[in-house]
Amino acid sequence: MYELLGISLALTGLLTLNAFASSLAAMLWRILQTRAQSWPAVIRAQLLFALRVFPGAVAIICVMTLFVPAYIAHEPRHAAEDVSLQLALLATVSAAGLSLAVWRGVAAWMATRKLISAWLRNSTPLALEQISIPAYRLRHPFPVIAVVGTFRPRLFIADHLFASLSREEMAAAIAHECGHLAARDNLKRALLRSCRDVLTIVPCGRLLDREWAAASEAAADEYAARNGGEVALDLAAALVKIARLVPAGARPVMPASALLIGEDVSGIAYRVKLLAGLATGERLRQEIMPSAIPASLWFSFGALLATALLIAMNSHSLFTIHRLLEVLVSTLQ
Repeated sequence: MYELLGISLALTGLLTLNAFASSLAAMLWRILQTRAQSWPAVIRAQLLFALRVFPGAVAIICVMTLFVPAYIAHEPRHAAEDVSLQLALLATVSAAGLSLAVWRGVAAWMATRKLISAWLRNSTPLALEQISIPAYRLRHPFPVIAVVGTFRPRLFIADHLFASLSREEMAAAIAHECGHLAARDNLKRALLRSCRDVLTIVPCGRLLDREWAAASEAAADEYAARNGGEVALDLAAALVKIARLVPAGARPVMPASALLIGEDVSGIAYRVKLLAGLATGERLRQEIMPSAIPASLWFSFGALLATALLIAMNSHSLFTIHRLLEVLVSTLQ
């Protein structure tokens, strides 16, 4: 019973802290959302990613450095309380979320490997100077330009796009994918998916997921447009042409991939408008404050970790935390 109670408390702590911190992160984004529209997309994407992964990191740090040591140090091994039905239910929900995250992570990895293998059978190697990863010319009905894979990414370009896009437009589209590579967006997408799966019962993170997806695409557009106004216009033209080639009703949902045209085809008009503004010199405001916000979140994460470790080294603090755990167990009886 000692081990079962400890595991149940740890799982319940993970769920509770994650849910509470996720709600706070969503509230903070709603406060900043209107103002953030004037910030560079790369800053918005960094902030949204930090807000999305910060709650899970906080929950793990608090449970592993505070709850677990306090329980081990002060819970009598032979006199542990029974696990109540309420505590067991919360622990089960938490365990289900963690299991789902692991399962979907493995499933996405397997699906990505299967997709790459299938595409490689229908591809021919392509030599491109603009990008350092392996590139392939793919025979596919969808107008694919995508970087697929997390740790060994590959670039796939649908064969018919070479006839549909000009050389300049193709170069701009590849520069967009380079933006995703530079930001490691496929890895970030996998981490965000895990955060969403762990917290299946709280929908507040879905808003941050959608906003990050849009911001990451705009950030990759800005990355390409930094090479000049003509590149921005070429990328805008490529987006319009590729959007017109998308088969009716098609939804290009693929694991561990960064697509030039993703699921939200309706967002093309917004991206084209931003690119046109960049081409005419209408730069998004560069402010010190927005740039400092993501950095401050990561600094807070480091400060929290250091504080938790200092508390864990203090036996009196661990005793106080154990008393709080006792109150939690009594409340859920």
